[in-house]
Amino acid sequence: MSSEKRGTIGSFALLGMTVAAVFGIKNIINNNAAIGLAAAPSFFFATLLYFVPYTLVTAEFVGLNKDSESGVYAWVKTSMGGRWAFLTAFSYWFVNLFYFASVLPNVIIYASYVFFGANAELSQLWITIIEIVVFAIATWVSTKGAKWIGSISSFGSTAALGLTAVFILLSLAAAFGGVEFATAPTPANMAPDTSNFATMWGFFGTLAWIIQGVGGAESVGVFLNDLKGGVKAFVRTVVIAGLTIGLLYAGASLLVNLFIPEGGVAISTGIFDVFGAVFAHFGIPMEVSTRVIGLILLAATLGSLMMWTSAPIKVFFTEIPKGVFGSKIVELNEHGIPARAARLQFAIVVPILIIPALGSGNLDDLLMIVTNMTAATALLPPLLILLAYFMLRKNFDAAPRDFRMGSRTFGLVIAAFLLVVFCFVLICGTIPLDQPLWLTLVYNVGGVVVFLGLAVMWYNRYINRLRETDPEAAENELRPSVLDMME
Repeated sequence: MSSEKRGTIGSFALLGMTVAAVFGIKNIINNNAAIGLAAAPSFFFATLLYFVPYTLVTAEFVGLNKDSESGVYAWVKTSMGGRWAFLTAFSYWFVNLFYFASVLPNVIIYASYVFFGANAELSQLWITIIEIVVFAIATWVSTKGAKWIGSISSFGSTAALGLTAVFILLSLAAAFGGVEFATAPTPANMAPDTSNFATMWGFFGTLAWIIQGVGGAESVGVFLNDLKGGVKAFVRTVVIAGLTIGLLYAGASLLVNLFIPEGGVAISTGIFDVFGAVFAHFGIPMEVSTRVIGLILLAATLGSLMMWTSAPIKVFFTEIPKGVFGSKIVELNEHGIPARAARLQFAIVVPILIIPALGSGNLDDLLMIVTNMTAATALLPPLLILLAYFMLRKNFDAAPRDFRMGSRTFGLVIAAFLLVVFCFVLICGTIPLDQPLWLTLVYNVGGVVVFLGLAVMWYNRYINRLRETDPEAAENELRPSVLDMME
């Protein structure tokens, strides 16, 4: 990154960008539906113990690769070489495949509220068919480079953030106005259920949802070189952002059960029930508020869906070395989108949509399954980045860089702690006890093993071919790039 670009963002601007990028009210509804008021302290501690240090980890990688517009591939290659870097970049794209399975049912729900004022009861067959049709349309539209996609996403996300602010303000006004909580936010109610092994395992699995909810550090750490005030200002801003996000998540989590009792929030329609009850208290009929909420969420979700249909594959297939995939699959169309890769992605996502539908009895069950799998797999990329950071501090701590997260020992301890937590939560989230065993083996475990196994096989094929044609290039691809920085 050139020096001319540095020092262009103020601390307050970065703080606002960070909060907007990370905070999402739907995360609160989902976690309240799963673990109730225990989500409040979980969000706060996850923000402090994960978001803040992980953002500083990404900032250290940015500082190490300060002369380039680095991404996760470059970060991991720094200390672990090209094979692990490819696996990390692949994991980001792979996680996105399961994201589609969790977002498409919500498109149906939001559209139902817009047109019917309620959630339409559909069979799993019709839900799956509609999901496939919607994703096919989103894939086609996204490959056409439509400029209006960004406008829809921007409007939807801005309106959703404004809706969240209104919800928090009205809920606080109602609480201070004398409304008694349907479920009081007492220490006992905020404690996780530890009465048996199954509930404890479920709580730890749901921590993956919490961690995913406070994710987004990769988009924040890249601004280290652009922030006015340098490293000290960045660290201060990240800590303040972490506290702000943690307090927002924790506070909003408590307000969810102001009108709706704990256990009464459904993952499918909870956001309409919770928001509608607050607006109804102030005289706005639910048949009006739920349609407005549905329209805002539908716009935000459709815009996000179409952007995430094309953006990740474009980043993934352009960031990895040439030759890993065939030239046809990575070829860009006239709109700058790898259209063949988008069609391949569609073909892969279809069975990901079908399999969980076979193991769910209703829309709530389906959303629990796909949300859980999306959150669990979302831990893989940051886990690999943390492993790369651990190896950096362990083997290459002398590498010159503008920013370090404390001493070598401190960095190793933080990385080791987060690695242990991530591995444990990943196991709990990938193997839930409350879903059919065949679904866990085929969808959860099988999905991870098959996709990551194929990634390793494909990369080894590329390296073996490269060794035959250019042994030196193959060696350079596999060696940690930090060695070049230390010469």
